[in-house]
Amino acid sequence: MANLKRPNGTEDILPGASAEWQALEGFLRTTAHVNGFREIRIPTFEQTELFSRGVGETTDVVQKEMYTVTARESTFTLRPEGTAGTVRAMLQNGLLNEALPQRVYYILSCFRHERPQAGRLREFHQFGVEMAGSPEPSADAEIIFLAHQIISELGVKDVELHINSIGCPACRKKYHEALRAYFAPHKDELCETCQERLDKNPMRLLDCKSPICKEIGKDAPVILDYLCEECGTHFEKLKKNLDLLGIAYSVDPRIVRGLDYYTKTVFEFVTTSIGAQGTICGGGRYDGLIEALGGPATPALGFGMGLERLLLTLHNQGDVLAAPEPCDLYIVPMGEAASARALQLALEMRRDGCAAQTDVMGRSLRAQMKYADKIGARFTMVIGDNELENKEAVLKNMKTGEKINMKLDDSFAEAFFDIEIADRLATEMA
Repeated sequence: MANLKRPNGTEDILPGASAEWQALEGFLRTTAHVNGFREIRIPTFEQTELFSRGVGETTDVVQKEMYTVTARESTFTLRPEGTAGTVRAMLQNGLLNEALPQRVYYILSCFRHERPQAGRLREFHQFGVEMAGSPEPSADAEIIFLAHQIISELGVKDVELHINSIGCPACRKKYHEALRAYFAPHKDELCETCQERLDKNPMRLLDCKSPICKEIGKDAPVILDYLCEECGTHFEKLKKNLDLLGIAYSVDPRIVRGLDYYTKTVFEFVTTSIGAQGTICGGGRYDGLIEALGGPATPALGFGMGLERLLLTLHNQGDVLAAPEPCDLYIVPMGEAASARALQLALEMRRDGCAAQTDVMGRSLRAQMKYADKIGARFTMVIGDNELENKEAVLKNMKTGEKINMKLDDSFAEAFFDIEIADRLATEMA
């Protein structure tokens, strides 16, 4: 029987790497909280119709990338993104009947069947925020500020903010007509997908990755020339707000985002350090989505940020968020009676918050010391018959080699924590 391996496009996050993930997720939760966002948790799968109606039937996500299963007479899809499920949860649970705006955030896994590459997986993790209830450009600026704050405080380098407005349904109708007129003479040269998009949703042509379609579309009409007065004013106010906040940006009329629910503001934070797939955060307004899913007409906006891409970007610039926490104390027993006392002592220390371990493999003294070194134990302590009889053992600092006599009585925990805290302070000051 062949060895079973993880599915293509997925990753195992091993104990050595999980500390960095925990540090990132903890930072994101704290930053979201101080910006007024509360956590929401939604199901991993939803009714397929939620994504076909919400994300859009003409998008690559719905047409090519969703994982869909049929269970008896129902069809379910693993979530390809977080916004549609979050809006569904807001509606079903009455959050929009409470004080507005509603501000929520989530950290979740998403699933898309696409070609795996650097920073792009079939199962990936996303941090996202959603704000429902405000039509004001100041809300757009606040959402962009939060993404900018996260990226800046993480120390991500070589990142640019690109913004655009894709208008409302009214002004997009005229723009669609202009795009069809522009691309129609080149229809036979377009890829098969874009030939279908030309009639259904011509703005998707601007998002095509095909070099041929990109070349054809390089002189296509620009959406900013077709904005209605309301959408144009909204975009100008957004730019003024960003200027006041000191957030640098460039207007990129080619940004349309890959999901159909966007209206007015769209934006991306792009880096050059992870190759062609350089968008580490993207979002915008989706003022019509809540109504499209059966709710009242409610303006809303948000963004999604890929955690794998964030970490890949940080690693490429030589940064690591956190190292695994080492073992504080490894107790090395020699003999049956010492093993029992070492286990008892380790469990007592754990109850007091100390990361303590002891041997459960029956190893020799030498093998135990080698293991303690491998797991990064900060202190070791050997217990044998003599130590049990004298009720005293020697604590060794594995980094400095310093040795300290310790009483094996009720005062042990307090004495150890005093030594451990002093060592941490000395390490931080060094």
